[in-house]
Amino acid sequence: MGLGRLSAAQRARVASWLPGVEIVDDLSWSHSGTVVLRASHDGRELIVKAAGPGDHHLARELDAYEGGFVAAWGRAARAPRLLHADRGSRVLVMGLLGGRLAYRTPAATDPDVHRRAGELLRAFHDQASRPSEGTDAAATRRALAWLDGEHAIAGDTQARLRDALSSLAPVEADLVPTHGDWQPRNWLVDGRLVRVIDFGRFAFRPPATDFVRLAAQEWRAAPECEAAFFDGYGRDPRHPEHWLLMRLREAIATAAWAHQVRDGAFEAQGHRMIRDVLAELESGGAGPQAPAMA
Repeated sequence: MGLGRLSAAQRARVASWLPGVEIVDDLSWSHSGTVVLRASHDGRELIVKAAGPGDHHLARELDAYEGGFVAAWGRAARAPRLLHADRGSRVLVMGLLGGRLAYRTPAATDPDVHRRAGELLRAFHDQASRPSEGTDAAATRRALAWLDGEHAIAGDTQARLRDALSSLAPVEADLVPTHGDWQPRNWLVDGRLVRVIDFGRFAFRPPATDFVRLAAQEWRAAPECEAAFFDGYGRDPRHPEHWLLMRLREAIATAAWAHQVRDGAFEAQGHRMIRDVLAELESGGAGPQAPAMA
């Protein structure tokens, strides 16, 4: 196993940083455009990540690191430390963190893990704040663009989704630094410590966007994890109608994206998410019962 999945420019950069590097394992997700390799060099265990020209996740990860939003976590071994990066070649090297991935283990629905993940996320969100300036309206336009593209959402359901998107007004609330994929797939559990990986969806968004994937997955299976998470987070910032809108947009994107990459199981989850949020919306439900209290 070597660096063969990397471009020539990427291989050259890695060789200049890590002469004689040994590739131990390929940790890439099957539907991701990013190559993730576990490596060994000079007695250190490392991660090499490389992206193709159409992949924007590595650039977002570098934005998180170069913006200073991950630095303290890296020093405290709560997130990987960035060791080398070349934005132009779309390749970077990080230290390998200890711990076991929570995904598909009992830790994924352990309330104590969710409580600690909530504490960690609140610290990440509290680092900065900026005005929205149309971010939420743009998110609704992206949802409509998914509906205009290739998907397997039935025509009558698609009409209901468009009506729902038009009925739920965007909320241009202040934005905070968000991880973008906050879920057990990106949590490492080491004893009672929770660590975080993969900042490839980093961006400034409303804080509640970091809860949407948990709500569609782990919190649905284990509601006690939701209560534990917000116990750790310290407050619940979800506004009822905005929370419905966030979940609606996520459901549409999940079903359409999974259809395009031919991930049948994830596409089924997206359709289930659509059914759930439409049923709640059309029954007059609105998720959390009160706006957030600081």
